Amino acid sequence: MKTIKFRRLCAAGIFCGAAGVPGLVLLAVTVSGPARPVTTGFHIERLSPASYRILPRHARLYRVGTGFNWTEGPVWTPKGFLLFADIRNNRIMEWRPAHGFSVFMHPSGYLGAGKYPGPESGSNAMTVDPRGRLTVAGHAQRDVWRLESYGVGALRTILADRYHGRRLNSPNDLVYGPHGALYFTDPPYGLPMQNDRDPRKQLKINGVYRILHAVEQKPGTPPRRRNLQLLIANLSRPNGIAFSPHQHYLYVDNTATQEVWMRYRVHPDGSLGQGSVFYNATGHRGPGGPDGMKINRAGDIFSVGPGGLWIFSPQGKPLAIVHLPEVMANCAWSGGDRRTLYITADTSVYRLRMKIPGLKP
Repeated sequence: MKTIKFRRLCAAGIFCGAAGVPGLVLLAVTVSGPARPVTTGFHIERLSPASYRILPRHARLYRVGTGFNWTEGPVWTPKGFLLFADIRNNRIMEWRPAHGFSVFMHPSGYLGAGKYPGPESGSNAMTVDPRGRLTVAGHAQRDVWRLESYGVGALRTILADRYHGRRLNSPNDLVYGPHGALYFTDPPYGLPMQNDRDPRKQLKINGVYRILHAVEQKPGTPPRRRNLQLLIANLSRPNGIAFSPHQHYLYVDNTATQEVWMRYRVHPDGSLGQGSVFYNATGHRGPGGPDGMKINRAGDIFSVGPGGLWIFSPQGKPLAIVHLPEVMANCAWSGGDRRTLYITADTSVYRLRMKIPGLKP
């Protein structure tokens, strides 16, 4: 079994790797001190006056760090620091307000021998369970796993890896829901070819699943494959996923061929009702597509979409699009008041203050 290495590396501008560690990329981070305000390439396209109740009139965007290679899946941990995936470098990065950046885990996704044959070798989105444990969409490793602590050498528990005997595609995004179940999306973006023609793809569908009683799985035990349920099978590329306040609705966006956000009624047992189109952005010009999303306490949806970070009302009305200098991937609430939104993008991590607190993972 390949050893998973946890590292705390120098954060004063340059990450220092030990010689001989396979695949470890030396990284120059150009922001190592206080976060810097962004002036070029940032603007807020306000589509409704209602956006002012969410975004400050003179909102300022800050770049926390840059020099990465496709950042994704941010989460603010109960320990008071940010984690995010540096996917193409196959690692999870850590950022602490007082100490800067360090490598939290390498490798984080693909654990095989040799170089990964595709562009995205790392893990993807992250969340924390009701007990505060980090839970990760394995992406290139094609599983979903949980870390039992945040310390060096922490035990990793596989929660899901196969459906009806066939390997998952590449779990992408995930969220905990009713009764300790874990819901996740499974498009093919972590496969080497990133599409349905990849010969490694064993499932014909790109599904949305839930793992029943995921919180209750004992540390270090094998995945309870009988607890993995397919909930949605008719989306071509399910991607971002999030629950509304009180978990009455589940939102899932679809990246291609239609760029849509879907909404599903959640039954008391956690199963889903018939879905409906929440918003259709197909044909909207702009880089990127529907991707990671989060919800605030008022039920507003913050989701990466074509051209920027889209903000929707609970009724599905677009309120604003936040444009950044780079293509975005995902976002996460953080801080004691949960009014700071961290945004992961192509090479950088940004933050933006909001008026309304966000929901906890």
